[in-house]
Amino acid sequence: MKILLAASEAVPFAKSGGLADVAGSLAKAIRNRGQACRVVLPLYSDIPDHLRAGMKEVARFQVPLAWRNQYCGVLTTTCDGVKYYFVDNEYYFKRSGLYGHYDDGERFAFFSRAVLEMLHHIDFEPEIIHCNDWQTALIPVFLDVFYRQSEKHRNIKTVFTIHNIQYQGAFGLEIIPDVLGLPESAHGMVEYQGNCNYMKAGIEQCHVLTTVSPTYAQELTDPWFAHGLHMLVAEKQYKMKGILNGIDQKVYNPATDPHLVQNYTASNLAGKAACKQALQQEMGLEQNPSVPLIGMVTRLADHKGLDLVQWAFSSLMERPVQFVLLGSGEGQLEQFFRDAAGRYPGRAGIYIGFNEALARRIYSGADLFLMPSRSEPCGLAQMIAMRYGTIPIVRSTGGLRDSVRDFGGENGNGYTFLTYQADDMLDAILRACRDYANPPLWVEHCRAAMSCDFGWGRSAAEYISLYRNLLSM
Repeated sequence: MKILLAASEAVPFAKSGGLADVAGSLAKAIRNRGQACRVVLPLYSDIPDHLRAGMKEVARFQVPLAWRNQYCGVLTTTCDGVKYYFVDNEYYFKRSGLYGHYDDGERFAFFSRAVLEMLHHIDFEPEIIHCNDWQTALIPVFLDVFYRQSEKHRNIKTVFTIHNIQYQGAFGLEIIPDVLGLPESAHGMVEYQGNCNYMKAGIEQCHVLTTVSPTYAQELTDPWFAHGLHMLVAEKQYKMKGILNGIDQKVYNPATDPHLVQNYTASNLAGKAACKQALQQEMGLEQNPSVPLIGMVTRLADHKGLDLVQWAFSSLMERPVQFVLLGSGEGQLEQFFRDAAGRYPGRAGIYIGFNEALARRIYSGADLFLMPSRSEPCGLAQMIAMRYGTIPIVRSTGGLRDSVRDFGGENGNGYTFLTYQADDMLDAILRACRDYANPPLWVEHCRAAMSCDFGWGRSAAEYISLYRNLLSM
């Protein structure tokens, strides 16, 4: 099979969130299983120079976009055995940051059209284009409206994956004729509740719809989770499948991770104790191995459940625990955690920003990893934490529900709570702390977590099966 994975970000080239991890890792896992999988991305100015150095130009052409004809260059390079294409247009992509620009609707409409136009100029004819989130959601629309008569496009099937339905790419209706250039007969493909909604278009026009966990696939029919698209998703359940994401277990490996002060394995956890001591020292905490250390690595956003942390924080810190957090985001939350570090010196360590090396040291040095999310389509941090023997405490929603089983039941690998209540979260934390006070039990818990396989092999096999079924339809 020949698969072209279209995404707005992918590691190691550009990353703002979990989509980048998925796009980079899934393509590699699919290729490793004998399928021809390539990736196409925008050529952002933020891509590091050392990654640009190996790129070669393979094509130049014009992309029609309503009344515009815009320059497009295509560059290519190979990373970890996967061939990447980069869509070049300095007007759209030579900017700081991947998203958040006034003309994002036009930028990613251009990218979506360029992906299809590119197929006339490269030596790869995909059977499937796998689109991801609203930034590539117009590809199925443009394909059906403008390209189905082309020999290179006639038989292409499309897969569309929802990574987070909260971000839909909704713009004013004027964008439909002025930017998308769709004929009036096709306006219904993109119109939704008085807007031009890119994600709606992808959901409706793709051949197969996926999302990043089985539970999230069910949740998206609920108004609480779907941000206005629940009825449409419910209508399209016949073509929907939830496939749990994975992590790159070679990258996230406590036995080899260069960011750790001492490496370790499930059979020899001595290095984890050294990592905890080093983390306590680095974050200005009392170096005490007997106190449970709770870690968070997160965007400081409301849906991450941080309001629960705020409500319960004073009660939590009345107990003999330590707390570390790495993250950035909403100003009010940043200030709360800065203040918390001041209120609890030696017990609360806060880093506002992002630091990949520190993130690894939190994954390895913490005892517990807190994810009380209001919604979590998949989540990768809980999988990474378990890989490092750090036990997750999660609200049972989305991918957290699909990946974390409470130690109170069979095959447990963490602690869960169901209702979105601060008291229930606190109860789960205290259960974990009680178990932590039993060292032999805790070693068992760490090894149970580390034995979980969250590699991309399982996910890639499910996607390959999905692709084969699609091509046989």
